Amino acid sequence: MRLDALGSSLIRKSNFSCLLLSLGLLLVLGCSTQRQGLVATSATKPTPFGPADIERSVQASETLPQRFVGFALYDPELGKMVVAHNADKYFVPASNTKLFTFYACLKMLGDSIPALKYAVQGDSLLFWGTGDPTFTHMDLKNSLAYDFLKNRPEKLYYIEAPFASTPFAKNWGWDDYNYYYQPERSVFPVHGNIIKFTRRQEAPFKTTPAYFKPLVKTDTTASDQKQAFVREWRSNKLAFYPKYAKGGFAVEVPFITSPENTVALLADTLKRPVQLLKRAVPKEAAVFYGLPADTVYKRMLQVSDNLLAEQLMALCSGTISDTLSVEEGIRYATAHYLADLPDKPVWVDGSGLSTMNMFTPRSIIALLQKLLQERPAEELFPLMAAGGRPGTFRSIYKAEVPYVFGKSGTLSHVHNQSGYLITKSGKLLLFSFMNNNYGASTSDIRNEMVRIMTEVHEKY
Repeated sequence: MRLDALGSSLIRKSNFSCLLLSLGLLLVLGCSTQRQGLVATSATKPTPFGPADIERSVQASETLPQRFVGFALYDPELGKMVVAHNADKYFVPASNTKLFTFYACLKMLGDSIPALKYAVQGDSLLFWGTGDPTFTHMDLKNSLAYDFLKNRPEKLYYIEAPFASTPFAKNWGWDDYNYYYQPERSVFPVHGNIIKFTRRQEAPFKTTPAYFKPLVKTDTTASDQKQAFVREWRSNKLAFYPKYAKGGFAVEVPFITSPENTVALLADTLKRPVQLLKRAVPKEAAVFYGLPADTVYKRMLQVSDNLLAEQLMALCSGTISDTLSVEEGIRYATAHYLADLPDKPVWVDGSGLSTMNMFTPRSIIALLQKLLQERPAEELFPLMAAGGRPGTFRSIYKAEVPYVFGKSGTLSHVHNQSGYLITKSGKLLLFSFMNNNYGASTSDIRNEMVRIMTEVHEKY
């Protein structure tokens, strides 16, 4: 598939898509100019650069910082692999897992996120969670369900819907409980299940939600963790260490979830009474819909939001059962939509935080093909991280017009990138570049990957 073949569909989309179209036009003009130059003189004849050159570059790269490398480069126009290096071997994918979560959502969820379910009984409104992670989310700025509950005339009663998943998935790092990237999974997340502390210069810090402010105690001694805010392992009590909080800051710390905490937070946020009702959810229920699904997918993919990924899989499970379960959502998606992958995925969680996840590069290529079948490029690419744009690719592949769109994935000794690459010659390529078990710095691995992929962009 060549970029100029996307033609008319690109014209009618967003500014981002217009950039893609502009690139296609520039490529056409560039190729035309190059052909004219070749007529004038043979001195401008480019050095051939093909699959063998790419494979040699990947193999040479693998021997530098000792590591295990998997690389797959696929040409959809030709319908075949350009390069396949260890493409049939399993790798820990890290946040490349979110591509699988994204695909499951495209197959199982609709255009809008189900925010909550409810039933009216007399003067009471009974409501419960669907797994939607966006209620009063501090970055997504979602107030739809908040306004719904805030303005209802009935008394509010919260029911904890059945939730079969644990707060942490298998093989998550228990000692990462204090870090922003590992909030607990729950049936009704509030504020993204995190507490945010902000301060401008040396002014007093602000606690959001304010409900947690009385639980924060200042400690002038040193902390072994060398962090400004440290939560106790099994409680929501927090210590503030001024020694590690110079100037302004914005720090996020996950809190422990429970039905009781959910009700307390809802009452504190809505500024009206909310009571916990311990009973089965009513069989007859209405659904209140929240944000457009693409808004949530975009944040999950571009900034690699782990809670969104986990909760989206819980939302998927809600389409097949009254009991929410991340694991059941994964099992269903694997059996019904991914049975034709080249290699059976070992898929454990929605976010990729677990090192028990394992995918092969060629299976990721097959998934990227499936994504293009669900969404045309001009709709798909703006949802993903793009080179030089806000998101996980912001510091790499910088160019006036983006040419790499995809997903990165990083854990200790793991760094991967998978997605779509547009070459200067106008070809659209699918790639999966996976690195496991290295002892070098991740930045060194990333730089080497960028060097190779940039060479493919410029020469292939």
